[in-house]
Amino acid sequence: MLGEYRIEGRRAAEIAASVERGVGSGELEPGRLLPPLRALADELGVNPNTVAAAYRTLRERGVIETAGRRGSRVRRRPATTPREAIGVEVPEGVRNLSQGNPDPALLPPLDAALTAAAHRHGRRPTLYGAPALTDDLVRLARAAFDADGVPPGPVAATSGSLDAIERVLAVHLKPGDAVAVEDPGWGSLLDLVPALGLKALPVPLDDDGPLPDAVERALRQGARALVVTGRAQNPTGAAVSAPRARELRRVLAAHPGVLLVEDDHGHGIVDLPLHPLAAGEPTDHWVLVRSTAKAYGPDLRLAVLTGDAVTVDRVRGRQRLGPGWVSHLLQHTVTALWEGRAVDPAAVAASYGRRRTALLDALAGHGVEAHGRSGMNVWVPVPDETGAVTRLLQAGWAVAPGARFRIASPPGIRLTVSALSEDETGPVADAVAAAVRPGEARRYG
Repeated sequence: MLGEYRIEGRRAAEIAASVERGVGSGELEPGRLLPPLRALADELGVNPNTVAAAYRTLRERGVIETAGRRGSRVRRRPATTPREAIGVEVPEGVRNLSQGNPDPALLPPLDAALTAAAHRHGRRPTLYGAPALTDDLVRLARAAFDADGVPPGPVAATSGSLDAIERVLAVHLKPGDAVAVEDPGWGSLLDLVPALGLKALPVPLDDDGPLPDAVERALRQGARALVVTGRAQNPTGAAVSAPRARELRRVLAAHPGVLLVEDDHGHGIVDLPLHPLAAGEPTDHWVLVRSTAKAYGPDLRLAVLTGDAVTVDRVRGRQRLGPGWVSHLLQHTVTALWEGRAVDPAAVAASYGRRRTALLDALAGHGVEAHGRSGMNVWVPVPDETGAVTRLLQAGWAVAPGARFRIASPPGIRLTVSALSEDETGPVADAVAAAVRPGEARRYG
């Protein structure tokens, strides 16, 4: 019935995980008949109710389907107010440093790539039944992952980073589970967690990433997943250093059942090396996600991810039951951009780095604490968030209130340097210094 594959486990969760491993590896192919409840219970030496619970879990996850007396088979097609609203109205004439967008001048022209994708579509349009991913996208994405020391794993594509993270959390967690998240952190992620019925456990960070003791505390409190931004962390600009990565891997190794989600949206716009926590695979289930939004433009709506076989297979299966696939037109466009080296990451990173460093230096000259190790944002701790935002608006500068990014961390403001010109650095630093009242700023970690 199962060929050479042997289902293992003593508990329902272990039996379900064993079946999923077989499906993910291809040893349990679609349509394969599973053993009857009592037969598998006798073989494993467990109560039939335990196997029934495992099969129920697999059905809920869309891995298997049951057809009464015909038995259970592997499925042929496996399975609030947003924080962005926290902001200010930007009057005409006020410089807007609040939106977090890349500099349009650093985005590549899409004409040639889109034209090439359209011509390819004209010759051979993608129809129902085609593979979800193009071979070129998989090849180039996997090569880039390999170059950065990301462990081997299958590749999937989603409609952006948040789409990927939502799918990964949804296929592993259930309502009520806790997720450890950076604090301050990406506002959209902080909205997503409760929207999925999950509980956010805040983890403070410094310029080198999440604090290991805080991660350990969150995992001991029952966090079933940890989400970490490898570089260009939003809003603080933190980047996980090599020593910090080693510390965090040691923490995770003591909790192998925790789902690790790494967000590398800074790929293509930062020059700091990636230190993936998944290296060495300290946890059983992990993914690393890369979006094209910052380097190629938010409207491309494409991210690639890799991870362990079970997780990626779950994401692909659930995706097939929803949108089906990410448009091959977009995949071919991104492939053309990658192959044509449309963006020079070093030049882009240097451009953002010059603006970020100039602002940090100017603020330091005023005695203002600020953070921005990588990416396009600078985070400034403030004693009075509302007051600082209001005073800056009156001075002609719109910044993002820290409340958009915080759970339990102290107040702050975020400034995006993408649109900041060299001659504006001094004036904006003067305005920030006047607005935050130097000497009263607090550490954000």
